[in-house]
Amino acid sequence: MGNKVTEFIAEISKKIGITEIIINNLDNIYVEKDGELIRLDIQLPEEDINEFCESIAEYNKKEFDAFSPVLDGNTPDGSRINIIHKDYTSRCHAITIRRYTKSIKNFDTSPNIFELNEDWMFFLKILVRAKMNIVVAGGTGVGKTTFLNLLLQEVPPKERIITIEDTRELQFKLPNVVRLEARPTVGENKGLTIRDLVKNTLRMRPDRIIVGECRGSEVFDLLQAMNTGHEGSMTSVHANSPGESYMRLENLYLLAGFDLPIKALRYQMASAIDYIVQIKRDRDGKRIVSQVVEVGNLEGDKILSQDVGVLKGGKLEFTGLVPSTMDRLIKAGLPKDFFTGK
Repeated sequence: MGNKVTEFIAEISKKIGITEIIINNLDNIYVEKDGELIRLDIQLPEEDINEFCESIAEYNKKEFDAFSPVLDGNTPDGSRINIIHKDYTSRCHAITIRRYTKSIKNFDTSPNIFELNEDWMFFLKILVRAKMNIVVAGGTGVGKTTFLNLLLQEVPPKERIITIEDTRELQFKLPNVVRLEARPTVGENKGLTIRDLVKNTLRMRPDRIIVGECRGSEVFDLLQAMNTGHEGSMTSVHANSPGESYMRLENLYLLAGFDLPIKALRYQMASAIDYIVQIKRDRDGKRIVSQVVEVGNLEGDKILSQDVGVLKGGKLEFTGLVPSTMDRLIKAGLPKDFFTGK
């Protein structure tokens, strides 16, 4: 007989709209569909769960046991998986699988994705073509990686892209790409952190540097890269508002032990980041872009910004404010009268 966990995951993955598979316990299993968690009436054998986790660890070439109790990786179909060892749970290994909608390829083939209309899709494409440095902000499970994938599809194929992640999640098609993945130090096998990879990336002649998510000291090197000629770089950050994004980046910087005055740090952030795109879920659980902010200069110790788009009546609307980067956007193809009447 086959492994029932593998068979269950393969079968449930065929169903349309499933974005998450959660195994809390042998008989406590959920799936997320259209933003709603649904409990399934199913029980899985413990030995099959153990075998499944061992195979995932082997596939990702990582350790998973009582001494390495957390596994972040990918399943063979490219979905992201997180496993917590049963020594730290109530009974069995806790498994969370984040699936991606493979039918979403780019803005053109995904009408109304993130509830965006044609004008917004065009504007976002222009931001990428104009080589704006973009931070995608949002909470857990709102689609930050999916949105980064959409933006990356708009990068011109002649450019050299280097992506850096701790678990491979970005899925896009460009010819001149190097995919780097951080690895922890295990025993005598020395690993490389995301910061190690970002620092090394500067020697690899990248046009753009893409960090899947800023979670630590790599924020210092990424901001430096954005400020020294690597325009069009992108990352995501776990934050519920653009203002919280600044705080999050500051905290990551300070927690890494860097000794730099807050004002100097904020100056780096203000000069490095051009736009923040905020993503969230609406009341119905739909993933939406709720705000687009242009990051301005530093005044005193405060980062100035202006809203280019805000949520009104459940839809993202242009505020009518013309970005200060308008000259660069026009050179990238934005009509001069684009904001007239918006």
